[in-house]
Amino acid sequence: MSKSKSNGTNFLVQGSILAMASIISRMIGLIYRIPMTNIIGDIGNGYYGTAFEVYNVMLIISSYSLPLAVSKLVSARRALGQKRNIYQLLKGALLFATIAGLLVSLILFFGASFFAGVLQTPEAKYALRVLAPTLLIVAILGALRGFFQGLGTMMPSAVSQIIEQVVNAIVSVWAAYVLFHYGKKVGAVLGDPDNYAAAYGAAGGTLGTNIGALFGLLFVLFIFVIYMTIFKRQMKRERNRDVEPFAYTMKILIVTIIPVLLSTTVYNISGIVEQYLFKNISALQGYGSAEINVYWGVFTGKYKLLTNVPISIASAMAASSVPTLTASFSNHDMDAVRNKLHAATRLVMVIAFPCTVGLGVLGKPIIRLLFPGTISTLDLAGNMMYLGAIAVIFYSLSTLSNGLLQGINRLKIPVTNALISLVSHAVLLVILMLVFHLNIQAVVISNAFFALMMCVLNQMALAKYSGYRIEWKKSFILPCFASLIMGVAVFAAYHGAYALIHMNSVSTLFAILIAVVTYFVSLLLLKGVDEQDMLSFPKGAMLVRIAKKLHLLHE
Repeated sequence: MSKSKSNGTNFLVQGSILAMASIISRMIGLIYRIPMTNIIGDIGNGYYGTAFEVYNVMLIISSYSLPLAVSKLVSARRALGQKRNIYQLLKGALLFATIAGLLVSLILFFGASFFAGVLQTPEAKYALRVLAPTLLIVAILGALRGFFQGLGTMMPSAVSQIIEQVVNAIVSVWAAYVLFHYGKKVGAVLGDPDNYAAAYGAAGGTLGTNIGALFGLLFVLFIFVIYMTIFKRQMKRERNRDVEPFAYTMKILIVTIIPVLLSTTVYNISGIVEQYLFKNISALQGYGSAEINVYWGVFTGKYKLLTNVPISIASAMAASSVPTLTASFSNHDMDAVRNKLHAATRLVMVIAFPCTVGLGVLGKPIIRLLFPGTISTLDLAGNMMYLGAIAVIFYSLSTLSNGLLQGINRLKIPVTNALISLVSHAVLLVILMLVFHLNIQAVVISNAFFALMMCVLNQMALAKYSGYRIEWKKSFILPCFASLIMGVAVFAAYHGAYALIHMNSVSTLFAILIAVVTYFVSLLLLKGVDEQDMLSFPKGAMLVRIAKKLHLLHE
């Protein structure tokens, strides 16, 4: 196997490791949100969602771009064998993470009432204060994860993600239960038991994020200490003992972080913009605060929670793509760059299409299965899934293409594209709410439109600067056809089973099983993937063996 091909295979394997960890983490996140939502209700979910919208923006400002920037810079120095400069960069990244994380933690803690008030959700201040220390922990964790990713291994990031989510799940449910009932007692004294219970319960849910991140950091630190004993011995044997000045290292780090920071800030701030516009326009249209918070709780706690599971795969592929793309681009190996762009896009789309169709067809039954405690908003949540499932494809592709552009050193382009998309989607949201009175459905539509705009603009930029052209047939058309076949089978399976046994849980699980089998078989029969593609998937070797036994792949 050629070196280029070997590197390409490793890039997909590492991406698949991180993607698998992201899927497991998201599934754990989905599972624990079920009892938590049943405890705190849709209003509590609204407070919880509001707190996380603010937290996410503060995280982006402080350190969200740090793993990507560190992995990119470490990868470039690793390609040149500069271990001393890698160590220098790591020290700079940890210093930056500590200062930025501590500063933003203090701002969020003391400014919690202000931020919650701006978003017309003052009850979210308790959750924000609990979340504040997490920003420092996650900043340091991000620098270490970026270090390992730049060295070409995703395992520390992958395992720490799972540990983080397991601890998060346990603590979140327990703390939400305890603080919900405590809040009810406080509220009974103050004359508003329901709101205080929901607000305190949401704060309990965010405590899990804090403790989970701490356990994730402790694991990565343990691996880091072991690895550094080996790394320092390698540094001593390095022939080139020249080290970049620390001031220069910090300058390069900040220059790399700022464009990524701006891009991710604008890309992710759309949630804050949506929330601000939706809540204020809804209030002007006469909706009560409780009703508005229920709508927003369903949007963030059900619709976005479910759609974010497949989108996380694109995020993992983007993280694994950046170091290898940077190395290939630095070596002016444009064939390798284009091959990696094709491979990453194909893998993400092969997963995004069936998830989109599956959520569109089974959205309402899945929500009914997962959230029996909030059955009153089932129709609302189901309609969001029917209308907005297509966003999975758009967000998957736009998230991936952001990382791919950063990997080929086009750091400013995602910023410009995100700004254009942000303004366009805000204008559309206002029109849909004021002219067409679509209320929360307007948010679903404009949210998908934002990602669509990013897809189009990013793909144009990738074609311009790398010569990359989308493989329409294998990356889009064949997965789409296979997904549509799957959708018909799933619809028939669910409604047929439900007509016979009248049990939503059994019918939904049966339909999901039919979906997996139907899509797998359809994609192979349509030749949407070959053996090499399948080997790059999580558990790819097992899938190849199954396909060959079923005579869907030739020996």
